[in-house]
Amino acid sequence: MVLSTSLSSLLALPVLAFFSLSARASPHPPRTPLSTAASTLKLAVRINSSGVKNIAGADRARVRDLQAGRSSSISATNAATIYTADVGVGSPATYYTLLIDTGSSNTWIKDKAYKKTSTSQDTGGKFSITYGSGSVSGEEYTDIVTLNSDLVIEKQSIGVASKSTGLDGLDGLLGVGPVYLTQGTVSNVDEVPTVTDNLYTQGTIGSEVLGVFFAPASSGDSSGELTFGSYDASKITGDINYVPITSTSPASGYWGIDQSIAYGTTSILTETAGIVDTGTTLILIATDAFRKYQSATGGTPDEATGLLKITSDQYNQLSSLYFTIGGVTYELTPNGQIWPRSLNSAIGGTTDGIYLVVGDIGSNSGSGLDFINGYCFLERFYSVYDTTNSRVGFSTTEYTYATSN
Repeated sequence: MVLSTSLSSLLALPVLAFFSLSARASPHPPRTPLSTAASTLKLAVRINSSGVKNIAGADRARVRDLQAGRSSSISATNAATIYTADVGVGSPATYYTLLIDTGSSNTWIKDKAYKKTSTSQDTGGKFSITYGSGSVSGEEYTDIVTLNSDLVIEKQSIGVASKSTGLDGLDGLLGVGPVYLTQGTVSNVDEVPTVTDNLYTQGTIGSEVLGVFFAPASSGDSSGELTFGSYDASKITGDINYVPITSTSPASGYWGIDQSIAYGTTSILTETAGIVDTGTTLILIATDAFRKYQSATGGTPDEATGLLKITSDQYNQLSSLYFTIGGVTYELTPNGQIWPRSLNSAIGGTTDGIYLVVGDIGSNSGSGLDFINGYCFLERFYSVYDTTNSRVGFSTTEYTYATSN
């Protein structure tokens, strides 16, 4: 895995979309754990400095894919921050820089990058995946995949893509979503085991649990991590509080939860269903809730970024947002509600502008997907995605009350 780098050196790197976290509501059938082990994969962050066109519009386009049940797109032109990993494939291993995506489950590498070794086996199958804004296709292989010294997978399905769109500057994608999403993607099988499936069935991890940690991009800590098989207790400052996957469709088809939101003491969204998704940059809420938020904050729409913009005086008057999930309330402070001011240029904003990271999902509440807790929420709270028990968990971290923005 690539190690974290200084923030200044990352600002010159190319932009790609956030990887996403989504899964079907139904868990995998329970299996007898082969191991109690867990292992952490460090992530490297890349921050765009070339300008992002309307970050809120890009997020809403993703929402339309999710609501329509399409594979959510991974854009190479719209997001400001992504996390990548150097992943070894073959024996001896060749290392590829891959986007980590828990919103899709196929792992694939661009044909021009893939180096075949004695462990590379052509399955005879063809793989093809259509995303909301592009597609990828090619030959299906199996090979050894090395995530780190503790996470080595035998005979992992690998697509070798002769055609692909997006992912400029990267070699491919590591899919760590649910196996359901591989159905119909490979010609000669119904579905292919994901890397998480194989880590579990091969006894490398003891449960199908994924812990996700981000540090705010402006915090000076430019690292993130995935923990397979458990969560990293060193990253949390409280208990992990779990909530079951919502039963409301279409949110139930992803990492969907039920929550309510209040701005200060004022309710802006009663308990309803939505999803947790690192593939979405912002915190998106139903249009009727967004209007209440806009009115309360005094924010005005900014054409360049698509975000609400506020003055310094309005920032000083901001109240916290309170997300109540499973009876537990999570406070998003005023500082957590604004885009990192040091990164304003990455989204096309002005240097001295103050932009809110709460956006309009594009439809009124009652749609069955009334909010998305995106990256800007998840960089303040540790999250756990438990396929075995069909639940999501959250905890506070050292960054929950940070003032780095």
